[in-house]
Amino acid sequence: MNAAASTAGNGRAVIVTGASRGIGAASAIRLGGEGFRVYAGVRAERDADRARHLGLIPLRLDLADVESIDAAAHRVTAELADGKLYGLVNNAGIVLPAPLEHMRIADFRHQLEVGLTGQLAVTQAFLPLLRAARGRIVNISSVSGRVASPFIGAYSAAKHGLEGLSDALRLELRPSGVHVCVVQPGAIATDLPAVLMGAVEAAYAVLSPVARQHYGEIFLRYGRALAANHARHGSPPETVARAVLAALTARKPRTRYAVGAQAASVVAASRLLPDRLLDRLLLHTLDRAAAGPSAEPSLDQR
Repeated sequence: MNAAASTAGNGRAVIVTGASRGIGAASAIRLGGEGFRVYAGVRAERDADRARHLGLIPLRLDLADVESIDAAAHRVTAELADGKLYGLVNNAGIVLPAPLEHMRIADFRHQLEVGLTGQLAVTQAFLPLLRAARGRIVNISSVSGRVASPFIGAYSAAKHGLEGLSDALRLELRPSGVHVCVVQPGAIATDLPAVLMGAVEAAYAVLSPVARQHYGEIFLRYGRALAANHARHGSPPETVARAVLAALTARKPRTRYAVGAQAASVVAASRLLPDRLLDRLLLHTLDRAAAGPSAEPSLDQR
């Protein structure tokens, strides 16, 4: 990293939620290396210790806990002498797979609580500091916010909602000078494949006999295919971190950044193809992934 790049942040404060691992960790580390004062949102003490070791400031933050969000906002407000927060990177999220017909409503609500409602709650809590800095909000969405996949419908619903939320916030906050943009990762090589497969198997284990009759085999098949696609074709999380840095530092930032393997192709397909043709393409891609590496070219190769 050259000297000019390392001072890009100029000591300005930013918050990255979900900074324990994957995209969040990569983004927090990149921003810290670029000279930002980074508050890394974490939940576990071991993750807080790791953040300190990396020169980040751990911030205990649970998006499903209003008291946790309020406490984090009070702490950051007290610690920022100038009362200015330059950036908020809303990254924290979860994936709860299940056939929507048989998904527990409590699980669906929890998916939306963490993946959508929690994003707004965090944004509300830190907006006074962001407005004072005429700062920027970067919401980490997904290509699933443009194209839904089977059996992660709750996750797709949250990401579609985050896209709409971001558009509305961008319009509402424009007079305040606070810019809002979306980063849309495609397949990213993090621990997601292992996490997703564990979640699929756990969800399958509690399916009723009727649900297994209707969805059991295909649920496992497509769950494994989604995980395999990330494992085989995923870009490194640093790819997303570069987009986050650009969103925070560009003189004229975009409203959306599609990054990572397959992202540009999926976003373009969602704009250009009729729904039913897009459905067939998606299911064909999943079938190829489920069949194994020899039968499965990436979406970018088609």
